[in-house]
Amino acid sequence: MTSQPTHVPHTHDDSSRLHGEYKVPGGKLVVVDLDVVDGRFSRVSLSGDFFLEPDEALEDINRALTGLPENSAAADIAAAVTAGLPRDAALFGFSAGAVAVAVRRALSKATGWADHQWEIIPPTVLPTQVNVALDEVLTAEVGAGQRNPTLRFWDWEEPSVVIGSFQSVRNEVDPDGVSRQGISVVRRISGGGAMFMEAGNCITYSLYLPQTLVDGISFADSYAFLDAWVMAALEKLGITAFYVPLNDIATDQGKIGGAAQKRLANGGMLHHVTMSYDIDADKMVDVLRIGKEKLSDKGTRSAKKRVDPLRRQTGLARSEIIDVMKDVFVERYGAMESRLTEGELEAARKRVDEKFGTEEWLNRVP
Repeated sequence: MTSQPTHVPHTHDDSSRLHGEYKVPGGKLVVVDLDVVDGRFSRVSLSGDFFLEPDEALEDINRALTGLPENSAAADIAAAVTAGLPRDAALFGFSAGAVAVAVRRALSKATGWADHQWEIIPPTVLPTQVNVALDEVLTAEVGAGQRNPTLRFWDWEEPSVVIGSFQSVRNEVDPDGVSRQGISVVRRISGGGAMFMEAGNCITYSLYLPQTLVDGISFADSYAFLDAWVMAALEKLGITAFYVPLNDIATDQGKIGGAAQKRLANGGMLHHVTMSYDIDADKMVDVLRIGKEKLSDKGTRSAKKRVDPLRRQTGLARSEIIDVMKDVFVERYGAMESRLTEGELEAARKRVDEKFGTEEWLNRVP
């Protein structure tokens, strides 16, 4: 298996013509056709179903791109587009950054979802420390080309709190509450906030991908881009969800989940999401200090008995919701079911012993 891009530039009238497309999340399609002559862009042609005023601005963009070095970074391409536009130009449904992504895709520097063979690992009950360690193992494998890009659903039995890579243990977790509730505390490699996890109380998944998939897309925009399929799955379930920058998934009834990311030096990337299914909020507040702080800010002494947006809004079992999510991912990206190998599980257990199960890692931010 390999996670290397399978993208081959499309050919048109001649074999040297390069073609790239990018669908802006919630926006329009941006298409770029170009040649590369002596290491620079030539015969650049921008098109798409976007809106642009004035009409002449289209040629301004083409001129701005013409002559740029073929090794131009996405930021440089976007800057050239912005500089080439007249001051009164109005872009609707796309941006200079979107043009840069389309150009990079034409050059095979950036990839799209369809350029990869995706796999899905269904929920597998594992200790929380092993789940966290697998995130590091599988992200590294995808970056090294040893595994196809993969979507993995977590499952677990023991009650846990999983804190973000940069969170302080003492600031986030109440040791007395942890002791009372029999909670294990684990630190993950991605940033973001703490997750209170009991068996069946939330839906958690990890997406392991090559960073080429988000090449040219801003850090902030990459969250919504990588979770577009989740929004479609929630809509299929009757839930209208949206992203609240930077990393919260919400409905008009409030937050239902949050995302976190980690990018490795070898080109692999982790995108991790947890959504509330049916959480005992009183227990969560007993364990997490941040829960108490949020409640005190609202002048409330006790949380509601349960935080259950997905269960309440769908009326479905957790397993049924996961099945819909898997189906949508397969429909969109042609993913095939996969499994964890013994080698991957062994590597994860080793990392638990050497890193994720150690006091040094847990308390690296006391």
